[in-house]
Amino acid sequence: MGGLLVIGDVVTDVVALHGQPVATGTDTAADIVLRPGGSGANTACWAARLGADTRLLARAGHDTGEWHRAELVKAGVRPHLRIDPERPTAVVIAMVDPSGERSMLTNRGAGRHIGPEDWSPSFLDGVAYLHLSGYTLFEQPGLDLARLAMREAAGRGVTVSVDAASTGFLREFGPERFVHETSAAQIVIANLDEALLLTGATAPEAAAASLSDAYGTAVVKLGAGGALLGEDGTVVAKAPAAPAEVVDSTGAGDAFAAGFLAALLSGLDPRTALENGCRAGAVAVAQVGGRPPVPGTAAQSAGIAKELYPIDTD
Repeated sequence: MGGLLVIGDVVTDVVALHGQPVATGTDTAADIVLRPGGSGANTACWAARLGADTRLLARAGHDTGEWHRAELVKAGVRPHLRIDPERPTAVVIAMVDPSGERSMLTNRGAGRHIGPEDWSPSFLDGVAYLHLSGYTLFEQPGLDLARLAMREAAGRGVTVSVDAASTGFLREFGPERFVHETSAAQIVIANLDEALLLTGATAPEAAAASLSDAYGTAVVKLGAGGALLGEDGTVVAKAPAAPAEVVDSTGAGDAFAAGFLAALLSGLDPRTALENGCRAGAVAVAQVGGRPPVPGTAAQSAGIAKELYPIDTD
């Protein structure tokens, strides 16, 4: 089984869970925690937790970069982490309401400056899948890096997947431009809003079919509605959402992507991988923050992976 290289972001997450609407101009009581996060880093950590040989290419800031490196290593990820001496690490303030839905304030910090100078062809050694967080493409240096990485991955026969990341940034970047720039990818993963924006479709099935026509394989996440799998222009499977008590939806999509890709890396078929993605997302929403808790031992990690993926692969 080859490895997984994720190119994305590391972020310091400030997560505030508030039991009532945020009051303008005064205080609102909340439980507030500080967590390592970032879409790319979250996906890498969940994939490592599920047994994938995972590496992360990212850029962190001078303020908390070494803390982020240590957290990635504890999670089982091999970090290719450049510390920016002039900029702080990205910060996201995630305000989570009683339903688990979140609203985010984002400062991309050092992460928005990742570029080709952070790349080495050796990062693809032993890699079978390259996964790009869409956030990487939304600044010119990151777009140049993504182009370079996808080109070199294609030359080595490495499968490329891309996560659409964010409707706000997608709309500003341009949906058609995004599809064009990521056309070298064979897999796209998007939530429903992102899928509809990228395709102009009005229904999930039509969006999944359209995206799979463009990429080959498309996964459209439907939250509590599960997920759709499209292949070569046709919706071929739908997986139900796994039962979960929603505490915080931060990182659920990242965990889904990790579950889906880790399953493919282990040799499972895409339909089964879709179910595994739903299960990983359900585990993520039942906790605060976007990362899996760091296990104390390798045996614990293996046990959690078995709980998430109780599938006989013989």
